[in-house]
Amino acid sequence: MSESQIEKIAQIAEKISAEDNRRKRQTQTINNLLQERQQVLVSMCELAELETGDIPPDTVIHNLRSFNQRLVDYTALGHFEIYERIIDGKERRGNIKRVADRVYPLISDTTQMIVEFNDKYDGVDEPESLTDLYSDLSSIGEAMAERIESEDMLLREISDNLESPSKNL
Repeated sequence: MSESQIEKIAQIAEKISAEDNRRKRQTQTINNLLQERQQVLVSMCELAELETGDIPPDTVIHNLRSFNQRLVDYTALGHFEIYERIIDGKERRGNIKRVADRVYPLISDTTQMIVEFNDKYDGVDEPESLTDLYSDLSSIGEAMAERIESEDMLLREISDNLESPSKNL
C-alpha cells in the first residue's frame, strides 16, 4: 500500500470515529435532557402538593427555588444543546428540520412562559409574593405537557436518525 492510500484510510477512519463520537454525545445529551425533565416534573409535583397543606411559607419558598432552578437548567440544556443548532439554521438533516419546523414554535412559546415564571418567582422571599403561585404553576404544568409532546417528536426523530443516518435522505 502506498503512503497516500494509508493516509486516505487514516482520514476515513478519523471521520468515522468523529461521527461516532458526535452520535454518542448527542445520545448522551438527549438522555440528560430526559433526566432533567423528569426531575422538573417531580419537583413540580412536590411543589404543587404543598398547596393542600398548612405549610410554612419558608418551605414553599425553598421548594419554589428548587423547582425554578431545575426548570431553568432543563430549559437551558434543551436550548443550548439541542435547539440552538436548529435556531441557527445549522441542522442539515431534512427529516429533523421538517419536524423542528412544526414543533419548535410551541417549544419556543413554552420557553418564554418558563422565563416569565422564573422572572416572577426568582428571588421571592415574602409570602405575599406567592399569591398566584399555584395558578401560575398550573399554567406551567399545562405548558410543560404541550412542550413534552412536541419535544418528544423532535427527540424521537433525532434518536431515529442516530440509529439510522440514511433516514434523512
